[in-house]
Parts: sequence; C-alpha cells; structure tokens
Amino acid sequence: MPEGGFRKKVMGAELALTFHDLILLPGLAVEPSEIDIRTRFTKNYSMNIPLVSSPMDTVTETEMAIAMAREGGVGVLHRNCSVEEQVEMAKKVKRAESLVIREVVTVAPDQTVGEAMKLMETHHISGLPVVKGGKLVGILTGRDVRFANPEFRVENVMTKEVVTAREGISLEEAQDLLHQHKIEKLPIVDENGNLKGLITFKDIMLRGKYPEAARDEEGQLLCAAAVSPFDLERAKKLDRYVNVLVTDVAHFHNSAVLEAAKKMVEEVEADLVVGNVGTYQAAEDVITKVEGVAGFRVGVGSGSICVTTEVTKAGSPTLYATASVADALRDYGLELPVIADGGVRGPGDIALALAAGASAVMAGNLLARCREAPGTLVSIGGRYYKQYRGMGSPSAMAKRYSLDRYSIPSKGIAEGVEGWVPYKGEVSTAVRELVLGLKASMGYAGARNIRELWEKARFAVLSPLGAQETRPHDVLLPSESERGA
Repeated sequence: MPEGGFRKKVMGAELALTFHDLILLPGLAVEPSEIDIRTRFTKNYSMNIPLVSSPMDTVTETEMAIAMAREGGVGVLHRNCSVEEQVEMAKKVKRAESLVIREVVTVAPDQTVGEAMKLMETHHISGLPVVKGGKLVGILTGRDVRFANPEFRVENVMTKEVVTAREGISLEEAQDLLHQHKIEKLPIVDENGNLKGLITFKDIMLRGKYPEAARDEEGQLLCAAAVSPFDLERAKKLDRYVNVLVTDVAHFHNSAVLEAAKKMVEEVEADLVVGNVGTYQAAEDVITKVEGVAGFRVGVGSGSICVTTEVTKAGSPTLYATASVADALRDYGLELPVIADGGVRGPGDIALALAAGASAVMAGNLLARCREAPGTLVSIGGRYYKQYRGMGSPSAMAKRYSLDRYSIPSKGIAEGVEGWVPYKGEVSTAVRELVLGLKASMGYAGARNIRELWEKARFAVLSPLGAQETRPHDVLLPSESERGA
C-alpha cells in the first residue's frame, strides 16, 4: 500500500498541462521586427530558427534536412532504413553546399571517360578532380568529356594545368581566383600536392542565396541523424558525417538505455541529444548517470499520430515534459538545450514550448505536409494530401529497422497511426509562416529573444469554455459552409 493510501496518491496527482490548456499573457509589447529567434540546438551547435524536423520516415530524409538547414533550422534524418542508406543521406546533406568539400568525389587517370561520366551523373556534379596516389594530377570537367569517346582514358582528355589553393583560403580570395581564371572548381592541396578538399562556384553562390542557413565550422549545412542507443555501430558510421546524433527512444528513462547512451557518448565525437525524456526524475538520472550529453529531446505521447498515452495511459505531455526537464537542468546549474517534441500545431504552441524552457521544438505533422517530405502525395476529393505515419504505426514497424523503438515482440501493440495531412507546399513557405507567427507571439509577451521569453513569460490556464472562446465563434466560416453543402 502506498504511503498515505491510494486516495491521497490519486487525489494529489500532478497536473500535466498541455498546449491546449495554456495561453501566454500579454506583456509590454515588442515589435516583431526587433525579435531575435536565434537559439541552440545542442551544447556546441546553434540555429537561426528554433525549429527541428522529426526523424520520421515520412518527414526527414535528405531533401528535408537540406531545406531545414537552409532555412536556419536542422533536420534529423530518420533511421528506418539501412545504415548505408542513412549514411548516404548524411553525405548528400554535407555535399549540398559548403565552403570546402572534404568528401570529394574523384576519378583516377586510368579510368575511362564513361566511368567518369557515370560518377558525375550519380552524384549530380559537373566535374571531377583526377587523383593518383592521393596527389592531384588534373581535373575533368563537363566540357572535357562532352564529345569524348567513352572508352578513352581520363588522362587523355583531362585538364592537366589546374588552378589550386592552400588550406585557410578565405571565401573572398577563393571567389577572386574562380573569377580571375573563369573556372568553377578550386581544388585545395597541401605542400606535397595531395588533394585536401574542393571549393566550387556553386557553393559560394548558395551561401549568398541562403545567408541564414545553419552551418557548422566547416561551412557545411548542419546535419543530425537518429540512432538507437543500442546501435553503436550505426552511430560510429554516421559520426564521420553528422554534427549531432539524436537517440530515438520512445521512453529513454530505462537503466539499459542509460547505460548504452553513456557508452555512446564516450565512443562518438558528434554531439549526442538524448530522449525522449518526460519527467524531472528522468532528466535527473540522465544528468547524474550520463556525462557529456549535449541536449535533451522531451515529451512522451503527444504527437498527432502517437497513441501511446491513449493505449497505455502512460505519457508526459510535451509542455509538461519541457518545464520539468528545464527545471531539472536549472536546479543542477546546467545550460543544455531542451527540444520540445510532439503535439506542436502552430506558432502559438512553439511560443508556449519556448516560454516553458525549450530552446527549440521538433515538428513532424507541420513539416510532413511539405514538398520536401518523403511521404506520398495524393489527391483526395479534389485536394492534395501527403502521407504521414508514426514510427510506432503498423506499417513503420513492419520494417525491421524500427523494432527497437516500439518493439512488437516486447509490447505486442502498435503505438502510432498513419494517415494523410493537407499538402502545404515548400518548406520555406511553412517555415516563414511559423517564424512570423512565433515573432508575433513573442512580441505580445514582451520578449526580444528566447532567453527573455524564459524570464518574462506569464501563463494563464484556460477552462474548456475559455478555449472555445479563443477560437472563431458565432460565425459561419466558409469551410463550415462547404461541409454543410
């Protein structure tokens, strides 16, 4: 029998408030144009917008990860695929643009032009450095191979006099060299002529096109990938290419998971974000038992396609989890980012999550609607929709790669659903609307940045009738009129 009896335990239960229950009270207003929403994704990496795309197989693959980073956020590549497929996705994100490409696709001088052309086509590039024994001996461009016999050797058609640069060259110096010699690729070599990297005109132009992109110290787009804490082999293979690894566990507060994460932190160089965490005690156990964690992913059972709480009556709503974990970190004197994951329906919910202590939010539903999401696009009743499914849904679990997140053998039930969400269009459109709405919310609260929002935000609880009153009412809306017809 619990101390104090069951009645006291039940009647004294904590109140786990959700996004539906709270509003931000207005403060001394700030103009949206004065608001800075830059934030941290992990201990070592920053973003220009507090938005992360969820590691779900109908949300984040290469195209979404690239689009999110270019908008100033980050995409977390899902793991419901082979290790090789996930690594290849990460490579493509890193090759999308950078000041210096380190994973350079090259060709040997004794290979054929046909082989070189196939490499160009596979990697969607227009030229290849020619390397022998690690040394740069030429460069092969689209112009070199345009009318060449595919059976010719590369060394017979390549450009042998190559303009090169050394490590440490600035963006402006590289741009001047490219312009001066009317070339599009600038190989980086060491004092012995060994190829160390590549700068391209295309990447320099993309940096100008996406000035707010989230980039790492190499100038490449930030990239994160989901892993099971038990899959150290996958983590190590991804570690070469991603900046951040995100543990993908429905309920992180588990002795075996904590021990596995502790080992992973020691074995990889990438920042490790752990989750999902739902309570103060869970955060406390991570803080005291897993040294080196770079961030927390929080919330259990709040996603729009998650039925964990409905089926099991166990969960931790994202807003409650955010506040609980943020309090634990504050009490231990730690400043680690908290990523609120699940149930975010719009910019107002983003503002609530940030005000409750989050540094960023993770979105699935809102981004699954976008063109860059890998879900199937269909037409239903004259309108377009995209496929969206939870990683605990039957179809997602049917793939062997997700068994250790929502384990069919151990649980025997599905914890997610699958369906369709309205098509939104480009990620840039969706993100722009979310950012404008978030800045408006922060302006009402009187916060010029996220740290000020933590300090100044005041909450109020809505009654069920009050929640109805905050929405449009006593008016026939066009959408309702169409349904009535």
